[in-house]
Amino acid sequence: MIDFKIESGVGIITLNRPDKFNSFVRQMAFDLQARLDECESNNEVRSIYLTGTGKAFCAGQDLAEAIDPEQTQLDKIVEEHYNPIIDRLRKIEKPIVCGVNGVAAGAGANLALACDITIAGSSVAFIQAFSKIGLIPDSGGTYYLPRLIGMQKAAALMFLGDKVMAEEAVQMGMIYKAVADEELQEVAFGVAQKLAKMPTKGIGLTKRLLNESYNNDLTRQLIRENEVQTEAGQTYDYQEGVNAFLEKRKPEFKGE
Repeated sequence: MIDFKIESGVGIITLNRPDKFNSFVRQMAFDLQARLDECESNNEVRSIYLTGTGKAFCAGQDLAEAIDPEQTQLDKIVEEHYNPIIDRLRKIEKPIVCGVNGVAAGAGANLALACDITIAGSSVAFIQAFSKIGLIPDSGGTYYLPRLIGMQKAAALMFLGDKVMAEEAVQMGMIYKAVADEELQEVAFGVAQKLAKMPTKGIGLTKRLLNESYNNDLTRQLIRENEVQTEAGQTYDYQEGVNAFLEKRKPEFKGE
């Protein structure tokens, strides 16, 4: 249900349950957490690429599992499946690119939005589908979506469950870019490959500060920029970048 490989410094994670539109069941959620942990700990992985197979990126939770009295209850599904996934996506200090290959609904939509750079095929629809079955948006949706697009738009999309096509998602600041469906994997994976060759230690530190910026005031954020800039200045990549500039050559970063 989760395919994984490393290519060109990129940890490629593919949701692979196409017959169920890549909707999550318990084992699939745990497998994704494990693959993210592997990407975090493996120095060979410099960036992470998340995508799906088939017609959907992810339709969210498999509702057959959610309503089965012999399966995990709803509170545990959120606590044990989705919260740890979103927490990992945000705390792993490596760039994470999401290539949204098809519809992203419910937790699937918020999974895509929790990644650092999200690129979607032009036919993709994002749907905050929770209200249609009487639930609330989870997987960080109520935290990230209003910060990305504003409170009014976020409320409307969450209340009404409207489809947002990829181009509109770009225009409202929900995702980074929309491309032709047939170009998605080449373009999105290409971004992940490009990032893998960059000074990913510094990019990870930038991600740390972006996360903190949601809750810091300006004074605190300026202090943190000073502290983290000092940390960045002690990295191999910083020295390599400066030396390459002075020597007029192409830098060879290591993510260290």
